[in-house]
Amino acid sequence: MDAPGSAPADAAPNEAAEQEIIAACRAVLTPLARLAVARGLPYAQIADLLKTALVQAARAAHGDAGEHRAVSRISAATGLTRREVTRRVASADEAMPPPRRSPATEVFTRWLSDPQLRGRKRFASKLPRQGAWPSFESLAQSVTRDVHPRTLLDEICRLGLARFNEATDTVELVRETFVPHGDQRRMLGFLAANVGDHLAAAVSNVLSSGPRHLEQALFADELSTQSIEQARPLIAAQWQALVQRLAPALRQMIDEDRAAGRAQGQRLRVGIYAYALRADAPPEGGSPGDADVRT
Repeated sequence: MDAPGSAPADAAPNEAAEQEIIAACRAVLTPLARLAVARGLPYAQIADLLKTALVQAARAAHGDAGEHRAVSRISAATGLTRREVTRRVASADEAMPPPRRSPATEVFTRWLSDPQLRGRKRFASKLPRQGAWPSFESLAQSVTRDVHPRTLLDEICRLGLARFNEATDTVELVRETFVPHGDQRRMLGFLAANVGDHLAAAVSNVLSSGPRHLEQALFADELSTQSIEQARPLIAAQWQALVQRLAPALRQMIDEDRAAGRAQGQRLRVGIYAYALRADAPPEGGSPGDADVRT
């Protein structure tokens, strides 16, 4: 029996677990707060987004409840009033359409990764604009027939991924990666899609006892600025190798699923990232669970 006035025996573990959750949320929210401040997004809008996200998460967790009971359960789970929950549930039903994939970037990715366009060491950097395979026209049509090849050519040239030589009627790649510097809309889209799925995988691993998503990292400190610069091309090369091997394999799986008549309702995102900063900089996250590299 607990002594009079003492805390219950399980209070400390529960409090410790809550503090761990708060610490994890703080690490995730700090970069988002930095983005919001830099782009002038005020607290009121951030708070509104968080309330809606909480309602959506609680609604998914209590999806088996009837409409009336669901509002009460969501209110209890989030701390929001029933009126607030009802309003946000109604607005959430007006679902936004899923973001569309860019055919131009799909053409770019296939150009880099298609085994038929690769030599012994690297991809074919120049293709005739028209004609039978291999040509830019046939490459574009292998990705989609809903957009004209000339339109796709104009778009990848606009993105700075390729250039068109009118004299030779050829298209030449000028980059091996697509990072849309200066294009805020695309950069924010990548942030939302890539970081969103990465975080969803990590959260699912914490909450679920089922099959785990691959979510690993390698952490190293005591590096010089020169060493960081040497590491960057090594990391980029690993990404290129992954794309070149994985993209054709996934494309083959899609074709086999379609040919076999299997339901194709699954999606997959595979990524790689690298982040470096001064060791004495204010912490923006942590490294628990990372593979550690030390001497």
